[in-house]
Amino acid sequence: MLNKEVSFYAELSMTEKQRFEEELLYFFEEVTITGVKIEIDDTDRLLVGASAVIPLFGFHELRYRNINEVLLYQGSFNDDHQTEGKGRNILGKVGKGNMNRLMILSLPALRAGFKNENSATNVGIHEFVHLIDMADGVVDGIPESLMQKQYVAPWLKLMHREIESIKKNKSDINPYGATSEIEFLSVASEYFFNNPDKFQDKHPELYSLMKKMYRYSP
Repeated sequence: MLNKEVSFYAELSMTEKQRFEEELLYFFEEVTITGVKIEIDDTDRLLVGASAVIPLFGFHELRYRNINEVLLYQGSFNDDHQTEGKGRNILGKVGKGNMNRLMILSLPALRAGFKNENSATNVGIHEFVHLIDMADGVVDGIPESLMQKQYVAPWLKLMHREIESIKKNKSDINPYGATSEIEFLSVASEYFFNNPDKFQDKHPELYSLMKKMYRYSP
């Protein structure tokens, strides 16, 4: 199922595949995956787990400590987590307050992120990168739990330059990435992991730096 559904996994060596599977099993032991008013299957659970494993795959020692459950919704939802009515433009969200340690994902969006190998978007990876950003206690688009200090200044420089390019319609990175440094990190990470060849071609400096940040070249 992983070979069929997750291209990142399919291209790993046999040794790396074994480690990927071990990380998946650990994730399944620690995090509950629940369908809200919908039936979910093993493939859906694998896609959630893969979304979590991929961003941390270059770090053998790191795992998520800030999530207990992932809720899968039947579609997009609004700020009140309603799947009907107006304002249903949210595909994924990391919970806060009384929803702390929860993540909500649109199931169709989760599936779509893995179905199209040439897509620059993957809502599952996007939201798990937010969790990584939160791990140092400050959500600011600088994942200090991953990033060595010497890369912070170059990252900020490249990020702000690319955000300006997005605002001027001179970048193929999702415009949502220009809304904040927080969203830029997740949007760029989606692109980096989901379509690495194109990302490297279009954004070589950014790709090179993110490869060092994630300690992996997809």
